[in-house]
Amino acid sequence: MSMLDLTADVVTLTRALVDLPSESGREDVIADAVESALRGLPHLTVDRVGNSVVARTGLGRPGRAVIAGHLDTVPATGNLPSRLADGRVHGLGACDMKGGVAVALRLAATVPAPVRDLTFVFYECEEVEGDRNGLARIGAERPELLADAGLAILMEPSDAGVEAGCQGILTADIVVKGARAHTARAWQGVNAAHKAAEVLRRLDAHRPQRVLIDGLEYREGLGAVAVRAGVAGNVVPDECVVTVNCRFAPSRSPEEAEARVRSLFPEYEVRVTEVVAGALPHLDRVGALVAALGAEPRPKLGWTDVARFAALGVPALNYGPGDPSLAHTAGEYVPVEHLHTCEDRLRAWLGRARPAPAAAATAPAVRRGRPDRPRRAAGAV
Repeated sequence: MSMLDLTADVVTLTRALVDLPSESGREDVIADAVESALRGLPHLTVDRVGNSVVARTGLGRPGRAVIAGHLDTVPATGNLPSRLADGRVHGLGACDMKGGVAVALRLAATVPAPVRDLTFVFYECEEVEGDRNGLARIGAERPELLADAGLAILMEPSDAGVEAGCQGILTADIVVKGARAHTARAWQGVNAAHKAAEVLRRLDAHRPQRVLIDGLEYREGLGAVAVRAGVAGNVVPDECVVTVNCRFAPSRSPEEAEARVRSLFPEYEVRVTEVVAGALPHLDRVGALVAALGAEPRPKLGWTDVARFAALGVPALNYGPGDPSLAHTAGEYVPVEHLHTCEDRLRAWLGRARPAPAAAATAPAVRRGRPDRPRRAAGAV
């Protein structure tokens, strides 16, 4: 089994995490390594939920904060193992989001007496369907592990800046009906694909709104992402389905977003296939943390798991190393400067200065040996 050395510097630890493959649904090895490393720290209580690991301090401090990051990555594209070059850690998941996980693990290991109690969450299956999400599973099966939190930090890549809140998501199928006929006698039918041009015209003419919340501008979006029609090359299609994706401001409820989309296509059948609420920025509740991080807050144009924390009544923000536009790309990397910046600022917020650096970041911080405890099977609790 690979064992993580949490005394290593954040760059070396990032490389070690990148070198542990953890495609969504296959996080058992990295979860074992994280769990084993955290169980060696006497100031933490560690729990395992499937392939997610939760570590909590119990110091009786006023207030508790959650620091969370997902362990999984998208499939590899020839970008393993990690490498260090030009002031960057390159490799699968370096940006999204093993750099952020490395920062959180460093804090968990090296700040035994923070000024507030902490809950560290390292969870599985963020990059896939929501019903597999490890954070959601913890909330459903072990809600007490997330209890008492006054705020949460999600270590999603944000260019080492603060991205507050997140947009909601709605996906729907606009169904256009026609009448089937043989293409040799096309005039006897009604081509649903042709009629769908009106749906596409409306989408093209639609001008999404810009919504100002807490001084942050969230830009909404609505557009076609798929068009499907036809059953055979010699049949006039009697149905055409235009799938639309809507990104709505966090001030709108899912119900309001759905009503708005339906109002644009009143004469068509609208089948909503997914709708997920966003998260308000709550700068009035996380303003002190934003100030401590020394970053001008920006709106999060996208959806992240801060929305899951918001649903639990916990204000949350995105703060992590790496450029989010590099996530899921073959050439993703995380700047070394971002790793140190995030670690230093969070360490200062927790009330401790940065310790003296460990050995130079030249090799992954992995040592080989027998695990402290048997490996848990995937999905075990």
